[in-house]
Amino acid sequence: PKPDRYAYKAHQKLLAQGHSVLPVSPTGATILETPGFSTIAEITQPIDTVTLYLSPKRLEPILPELIAAHPRRVIFNPGTESSLAQQQLREADIPFIEACTLVLLATGDY
Repeated sequence: PKPDRYAYKAHQKLLAQGHSVLPVSPTGATILETPGFSTIAEITQPIDTVTLYLSPKRLEPILPELIAAHPRRVIFNPGTESSLAQQQLREADIPFIEACTLVLLATGDY
């Protein structure tokens, strides 16, 4: 819920471009009037894209949840890269890229 964070800015841009957003954070906070979830496991609908904005240290414990959700793809934003996560995603046949969601949205490559 912090407007100065890249995750918040990406949320704004995703909404502005007509994408639905399901924010996940430990608090499950509502962000930009979008109800949040405290875990990925709480999301019952299919997930198209997970765009990561958390450190590898915080990501790695939730990898089983992420893999169980089997999104169509995962975006590792700068600073979120994790060789462990990437290996597990590869093994689960979940495509991923290392890219900036804001740049992808700005260039029409999202």
